[in-house]
Parts: sequence; structure tokens; C-alpha cells
Amino acid sequence: MISIPAGTRVLLAMRPVDFRKGAHGLAALAQEVLAEDPFSGAVIVYRSKRCDRVKILVWDGSGLVLIWKQLQQGSFRWPPITDGVIKLSPVEFTALFDGLDWTRIQTVKGILKPTVAV
Repeated sequence: MISIPAGTRVLLAMRPVDFRKGAHGLAALAQEVLAEDPFSGAVIVYRSKRCDRVKILVWDGSGLVLIWKQLQQGSFRWPPITDGVIKLSPVEFTALFDGLDWTRIQTVKGILKPTVAV
């Protein structure tokens, strides 16, 4: 599990990327394609074509950190493929990273709480 401090920008890249790219390749992609600064401290989440893997890129103040995760069963929940990025809250990111349906997270009185399926 990865903890994201409150107020951290979490950006989800909408298009799948070539998973052979490393930290510097993904940083260049963030600047050129997403128009985002990979050295701003924002957490940038990239997806694979098969939806079972993610790569997460973040600048921690001293260097680029690249996290790679592959689910053993199932796939990550992704929105439809389009251009650009969408912003996630730290709670939505945690649900995504854990392989849960992050789209079911909703704000209730300023507090993010998971929706219970009936």
C-alpha cells in the first residue's frame, strides 16, 4: 500500500503507455503529451493496454520514483480511453492501487467515503 498525503495532486493518464518505458521516458511523456511537470511532486499514474498493470511516477524532491504493480487476478478499473488526464483524490488513488473500483468513492459532507454496494 502507498500513502499519499492530503493535498497531493494525483493524475491518471487516460491512454495506455508502452510499459517498456522507464522513469525518464515516462517523465518526458508527462511533459510532452500530458503537459504536466513530472518534477512538481504530482503523482502520475500510467496504465498498460491489458489493464492489469500500473506504473506510478513521482518526484520525491531528490529523484524520480517509479513504482510498478501487476495484479495477479483481475484488472484495474479504468475510465474509457481518451486523451489527457483526470485528477484523483488520494482516497481514489488508494482504491485504484489496491485493485478496487475507485469510481464508487464519493464525497459525503466534505469527507470521502466508499459507497457500499447493495
